[in-house]
Amino acid sequence: MKHKLLGIAIFAVTLASVLLYPSLRGSAVPAPPVPTPVQPILPPLQPIAGQKPVVEVVFVLDTTGSMSGLIQTAKEKIWSIASTMAQAKPSPEIRIGLVAYRDRGDQYITRSIDLSGDLDSMYAKLMDFVADGGGDGPESVNAALNDAVNEMSWSENRNAYQVIFLVGDAPPHMDYADEAQYPAIISAATRRGIVVNTIQSGNLGVTVAPWQQIARLGNGRYFQVEQAGGALALTTPFDGELARLSAALDDTRLYFGSEAEKAAMEIKSKATEKLHGLASVASRARRAAFNLSKSGEKNFLGQNELVEAVQSGEVDLDKLEPESLPASLQAVAPQARRDMVAATAAKRRELRSQIKELSGKRDAFLTDQAAATEGAAESLDQKIYDTVRSQAGRIGLDYEGGPAY
Repeated sequence: MKHKLLGIAIFAVTLASVLLYPSLRGSAVPAPPVPTPVQPILPPLQPIAGQKPVVEVVFVLDTTGSMSGLIQTAKEKIWSIASTMAQAKPSPEIRIGLVAYRDRGDQYITRSIDLSGDLDSMYAKLMDFVADGGGDGPESVNAALNDAVNEMSWSENRNAYQVIFLVGDAPPHMDYADEAQYPAIISAATRRGIVVNTIQSGNLGVTVAPWQQIARLGNGRYFQVEQAGGALALTTPFDGELARLSAALDDTRLYFGSEAEKAAMEIKSKATEKLHGLASVASRARRAAFNLSKSGEKNFLGQNELVEAVQSGEVDLDKLEPESLPASLQAVAPQARRDMVAATAAKRRELRSQIKELSGKRDAFLTDQAAATEGAAESLDQKIYDTVRSQAGRIGLDYEGGPAY
């Protein structure tokens, strides 16, 4: 009888230890969420004739201390990712946003950059993000996903591929009772047609199950990359000249309109100056290639760009009020003003021609480099391309050729 009672006592103590284990460790390893039924794959949409396709991407990025390598990868590769997405036929409009997250007790919980086609301004803000904080297990993944789904200015365009890429190395806090948790958040996303993919940085075991489940619930894909990001860090002999030509092309932009409209474009111009001053040569070369694409034209021009507006016939230069013109043209005689705009347009055409030629050489060089690089097929570049190609086909976007580097 004593042996029996002793056995029951040992069993009870063992069971209690197992049940209380997550609590004893605090919030470092939360209990895995209850499995939720997998959502069905979204059916193809019937695109609306005459409506330009849109690709809207929000990156939800862990910015705690362990993510420094991947944050640097994001700064280097965001233009390549944009170019990858721009390769579709028909050519889509590209809008990108970002939700950076850490955890309660860190400098911030979430910080967001709203979806925008002005990638220069988005990139200038991305450059300010650094890895810091964290180090105590789970992070505020749920708060970040909620911001991505419910606070971004997603369009109502039926011809839109809308997608979230959750990127991080630690699991979500499931012990914050005062916030929505990811099963409900992802359910809201799928009802709106937003796909959610997950990219696990590193190989922390407790992250695998929630990351996989988020992807399943979000009709998305889960994949794992090394802690530094796993993207191919390729450069070419043409990058320096492309960066120089791109800066010269930016200098041909002239903005007109109301004081508020010109002030808005001044902010964009300052963002461009910042990236030319701080971004790497390779990153600026990638931006040059993106801006040359049909999808990148909006990022290059911005709003109310005078040279393009005059050349396209959208506006009559002689009918614009002097105060609506760029400061450099306000005191110029009408004929001289027309000559200056025409000369700027000619310079722009020549710069674009040179960038196109060099970009072709750069692409060929990169294709050879990628083919000779071990592990290219498993790189972050290839995995994002494969994901986008598969999912964007739902709105009729056709991708061929492979990722841009």
